[in-house]
Amino acid sequence: MFRRKTVTPQSVLWIPAQDLPTSPAHTFYERLNRALAKIDFGTAVRARCAPHYMEEGRGGRPGIDPEVYFKMQMIGFFENLPSERAIAARCADSLAVRQFLRYALTESTPDHSSLTLIRQRLPGAVYEAVFAQVLRALKKHHLLKGRRLAIDASVLEANASLRSLEHRLTGEAYAEYVKRLAAAAGVDAADPVAVRRFDRRRPGRKTSNRDWQHPADPDAKIGPLKRGGTRMIYKPEHLVDLDTGAIVDADVRPGDEADTAQLADRVLKAEARLNRALGAAGDTARWAVLVGDRGYHDPLELATLQAEGIRTAIPDRVPTRPPGRLTAVLQRAVDAAARMAGSVLGRAWLRRRGEHVERSFAHVLDHGGARRTTLRGRANVRKRYLAQTMTMNLSLLMRRLTGLGTPKQALAT
Repeated sequence: MFRRKTVTPQSVLWIPAQDLPTSPAHTFYERLNRALAKIDFGTAVRARCAPHYMEEGRGGRPGIDPEVYFKMQMIGFFENLPSERAIAARCADSLAVRQFLRYALTESTPDHSSLTLIRQRLPGAVYEAVFAQVLRALKKHHLLKGRRLAIDASVLEANASLRSLEHRLTGEAYAEYVKRLAAAAGVDAADPVAVRRFDRRRPGRKTSNRDWQHPADPDAKIGPLKRGGTRMIYKPEHLVDLDTGAIVDADVRPGDEADTAQLADRVLKAEARLNRALGAAGDTARWAVLVGDRGYHDPLELATLQAEGIRTAIPDRVPTRPPGRLTAVLQRAVDAAARMAGSVLGRAWLRRRGEHVERSFAHVLDHGGARRTTLRGRANVRKRYLAQTMTMNLSLLMRRLTGLGTPKQALAT
């Protein structure tokens, strides 16, 4: 027969810390702490963040160690946590994570509101610098070649709803706009089911980013999801090393911007950022090959990249283009890209692009808590995304150093 569980007060019990129960996750996080110590992660992060904190002796509560903040962002990736509330709750509950953060059982871990304040305080340049620090560690362990790169974009759902859209000029809410059209068409505007049915079936239905915006997140754009349907989205973009799978550069772009928009400029700026991260001159010609799918094919951008000495393996999106439509310079650029994409080596690079780039999106978006953001504003989303992609690179480093890339892999061994 069962007995009803009652609450019985327990006297204070002292247990040595070394006698607390552990799990394979403890082993992984202990190894990660040692790996971070080897690359001097904490010292470098504190030096980068120091100018954005008040001097000691000015009053107020002591600030949270920036190393702890970035470690908590790592927890969000490793534990597949989409929000800062979930990260703070996990850090408070887990013995393994507490030990990773160097917090004792009697200490309170940072609240989610503290994570928000730190994110607002630190500029995007700090996140880029921390990302670059991990790139230098990858280079030291031969996990970054930086010669052959692949580029692709995916979809990140914004923290915004289509139902809350407002017209850019009039400020009219989308729901009121549909009700007005429904009433003019003889549909009962007081019946929400009838209004939604009318909105789905009305002729000429089109929701344009030129006319509509979200009042709480104007940076989010209306666009299609990978699995179908339409939502408010951003477009994360990865530049991935084809030789190692490391994410060389990451960005969060507007959801309605074409893949080819200023492609050459984006690629060359990413090359300059990598050069600075590795201690080379910003104009050093490092990249030799850029591989992409048809969405990145633009004759003018291809010609610009090839003029900089970067070969392009990007299939032509219009293979039946009539002769004479392009200038001689653009036609040569298109032909060179098509020959490269159709060669044996080019086809191998395209297969490797599908392997490494899609894997990076799967790790960061689907298993790293980044498929749907809980933040608003492109700058905020980009900061969090840089921390997540930085942690994915750390996962590669951990596989090289310890054979274990994630806590889940440690649990499975």
